Amino acid sequence: MGVSFDNIDGVIWYDGRLVPWKEANVHLLTHGLHYASCVFEGERAYGGRVFRSTAHSERLKASANILDFEIPFSVAEIDAAKQLAIDANNLPDGYLRPIAWRGSEMMSVSAPNNTIHLAIAAWQWPSYFDPAERLKGIRMDLAEYRRPDPRTIPALAKASGLYMICTISKHKAERKGYADAMMLDWEGRVAECTGANIFFVQGGKLHTPIADCFLAGITRATVIDLARRRGIEVIERRIMPEELDGFAECFITGTAAEVTPVSEIAAWRFIPGAISEQLMRDYAVEVQPKGRQAAA
Repeated sequence: MGVSFDNIDGVIWYDGRLVPWKEANVHLLTHGLHYASCVFEGERAYGGRVFRSTAHSERLKASANILDFEIPFSVAEIDAAKQLAIDANNLPDGYLRPIAWRGSEMMSVSAPNNTIHLAIAAWQWPSYFDPAERLKGIRMDLAEYRRPDPRTIPALAKASGLYMICTISKHKAERKGYADAMMLDWEGRVAECTGANIFFVQGGKLHTPIADCFLAGITRATVIDLARRRGIEVIERRIMPEELDGFAECFITGTAAEVTPVSEIAAWRFIPGAISEQLMRDYAVEVQPKGRQAAA
């Protein structure tokens, strides 16, 4: 086990200033902890620049609005703060976690006047999955929990409370020897993984679930764009589990996972192939700052 995340050397951008990492704390009676009034982003910096920083900052602001609060910093200010966190920690290639939450002025369900806080941490975090194993494809289980009906929860916010069933599902999968788990939606259709979107390949075309009860990830959008640049048709549609036998390839996408092929989901098998490998390579080029792309 590595160093605990509360014991890293460095600084965290917290409500407009840089503070020592170990002093970036919240009170026990913080509303965001007790009532999940908390939104966040997961981002990566490559070559000293945060990939699609503005899109992430816009989504962070939108998620807060869905949870009925306003982050007291503009998109441009959040972008600048993320860059400062990367630079101050000397992390040209690093992972960022912007997070916004209701403070501790009122400890009840209703807390409309609580202070809204924003913090941004940045640290060194390699690929979510072992690079040597990625081309072989990871093994995934089928989760018991399902993504909920969007009429019952703010499913389109990147909110902390939505990840409770993801943590449970990933823990269960890991105990069984899997790397992750695929989740169905409340009607039994393929949805996503515990922290990544999912794609399938059939007849040279990409198929991916319609993102209406889970986040349409920024990495997902990037990969769709990369595929279309290659002339690969992308079909967003409802996918039922029984269709998985007909797909040749499968891969998942996310800031942490990047583009990671899948070889197995429960009883279904896939062979990582040309399209998965091509999009892995294309994504690796896309995330680099434009100057470094040209040099490459």
